[in-house]
Amino acid sequence: MSFPPVDEQLEVIRRGVEKIVPAEELAPRLEQSRKANQPLRIKYGIDPTAADVHLGHTVPLRKMRQFQELGHQAVIIIGNYTAMVGDPSGRDETRARLTADQVEENAKFYLEQVGKVVDLDRAEIHRNGDWFAKMSFADVLELTGKVTVAQLLTRDDFAKRMESESAIYLHECLYPVMQGWDSVEIKADVELGGTEQLHAFMLARQLQKGESLPTQIGLMSPILVGVDGVRRMGKSLGNYIGISEPPYEMMKKFMQVPDDCLRQYFELLTDIPLDEVDRLLSGHPKEAKVKLAAAVIAQYHDAGAAGEAAERWQREIGRGGLPEDIPEVALSRDALENGGMRAAQLLKATGLCSSTSDARRAIQQGGAYLGEGKTPIEAYDQFIPATDGLLIRVGKKRLCRLRIE
Repeated sequence: MSFPPVDEQLEVIRRGVEKIVPAEELAPRLEQSRKANQPLRIKYGIDPTAADVHLGHTVPLRKMRQFQELGHQAVIIIGNYTAMVGDPSGRDETRARLTADQVEENAKFYLEQVGKVVDLDRAEIHRNGDWFAKMSFADVLELTGKVTVAQLLTRDDFAKRMESESAIYLHECLYPVMQGWDSVEIKADVELGGTEQLHAFMLARQLQKGESLPTQIGLMSPILVGVDGVRRMGKSLGNYIGISEPPYEMMKKFMQVPDDCLRQYFELLTDIPLDEVDRLLSGHPKEAKVKLAAAVIAQYHDAGAAGEAAERWQREIGRGGLPEDIPEVALSRDALENGGMRAAQLLKATGLCSSTSDARRAIQQGGAYLGEGKTPIEAYDQFIPATDGLLIRVGKKRLCRLRIE
């Protein structure tokens, strides 16, 4: 096996990385690996607490794939035991614990999606239950004897909960110890994760040192913000882009990303050279978003699907065309008066507006239309003949066709 020169490796590795700890150890470790023709062991731990993988999860996974392409060994830890504890990182309350069956069901689907990023055929995959399930209570006592309470309380999340007098349960304190011990078991050289993992990464180094092992280097990526441009990407926040979503759904979400977040998305989610990224960002943001979306969608589907999604978005939304899948809304003839309905009532009855007040506002603001030619609805009490197939729109995204029954 031959490894690229260290400076070439560093150029790839440092892209999209916020912090390397300790930074001064990375180049010598790469050089040592190259001279010995021995790949570094790159660890990434996944707690399958949910089944879906979104683009925020792919940031460290893409870094792991880059290490693979440089010739290093990917080691994925499926935290089937740590998941039952629950990662307290960044939380101000105790995380709900999952059962072993829930974790295993999530893990299977999770790995299917991870395989879209990491070459699983060339990766080691371990479940940390393989070692934690074998521990006796005496073994657990020995492990916990390697870490002080003071060390655990330096974690930001625990410190904040102490200050606010919120509960910290003993099982939560085991989580960072278990995460660190994973690094001992698989002899990690580098661990990947987010910036909130610094405490755990440093604890792993201490545990490795205690076992007379080389100590790992932490590579921390910035937290990817969601499509709201404010909070970290997360399914519970509704601001995520899932890698298993249909291409067109992904495209529509990419087009919602705020302009000032585009550089982070390009840097963390694509391999497009940064000088080309600068050129794209100097132009129209819409064109940059289409390019970004197409590049990412092609990774998880294919270039053809990405191109079709981009063309469909341009046709249906970018140029104001009609979607291919316009929903139909059924109205009973009995609900009509003289074959029609007043405008505000019709918008509410079709579900395009939540109430007649909402419908009045839409009409007053000039945002309600009829037919293919987008004829404006002029007044809330305007009589609308309810014909089969009538196209009704509110704003750019809410529309339906009537079906009279």
